[in-house]
Amino acid sequence: MTELPARRLLLVHAHPDDESINNGATMARYAAEGAQVTLVTCTLGERGEVIPPALRHLTGAALGEHRLGELTAALRELGVTDSGLLGGAGRYGDSGMMGLPDNDDPGCFWQADVDTAAASLAEVVLRTRPQVVVTYDDHGGYGHPDHIQAHRVAMRAVELAADAGWTVPKVYWNRVPRSVAEDAFARLRADLPGLPFDRVAAVDDLPGVVDDDRITTAIDGTAYAGAKAAAMRAHATQIDVAPDAPYFALSNELAQPLFTTEYYELVRGERPRERESDLFAGVEAVAR
Repeated sequence: MTELPARRLLLVHAHPDDESINNGATMARYAAEGAQVTLVTCTLGERGEVIPPALRHLTGAALGEHRLGELTAALRELGVTDSGLLGGAGRYGDSGMMGLPDNDDPGCFWQADVDTAAASLAEVVLRTRPQVVVTYDDHGGYGHPDHIQAHRVAMRAVELAADAGWTVPKVYWNRVPRSVAEDAFARLRADLPGLPFDRVAAVDDLPGVVDDDRITTAIDGTAYAGAKAAAMRAHATQIDVAPDAPYFALSNELAQPLFTTEYYELVRGERPRERESDLFAGVEAVAR
């Protein structure tokens, strides 16, 4: 068996761009430090709303293909070289927002059999043998069906991989502490007159906002702020990043903060008594 890097991180996301928004600084930091960083994306985001007018002709499969190119460019900015689409390109379609008829498409990810999808992901877990897996909470962070399904598939894949011989020591969910979000939005509102945005999102519009005591881990990615912003800019159909300012907007045109310290809740593994600064804290780094 080929020897793997001593530290190995697997992230499971729903669509291209989710990885850069949620974990871009974390991914860039660990990749730069020599860890194996693997990303699995569950859909191509074919039903995403396109921001730039010049690209709004892209829909369906054409948009998915374009977003795959954006993802490739974003990962290049983050220094991540190991990535793939769950089940292969086009296996699972974007499900659209919750409550829309798109959710009923038999080919969409929301309609996927969880065990079947998880078996595909478990193959990646067994190949990469991560000590750490990162995904969403059981609400998908904000209720999008593909995010909820990504959570279900990731958590089930960890179980299946354990049955097949690799036990993941630590599983984290993406989080934002409420106090950090509130402070960031206060700065955003003060800075708004100098930004290319007219309106501001609300704290509860952010995925994964929870009370501070839920946070177990904070990853300082300040040194990789430029890489994260560049990765987000690579997703030009979906993200409008302010020039020279830590803010961005999605297709709703509501400004929100761009976080370079990224936060997590440990849900599998021994909960630390004090907040961690390393996803691999307490895990033996072993090449195998």
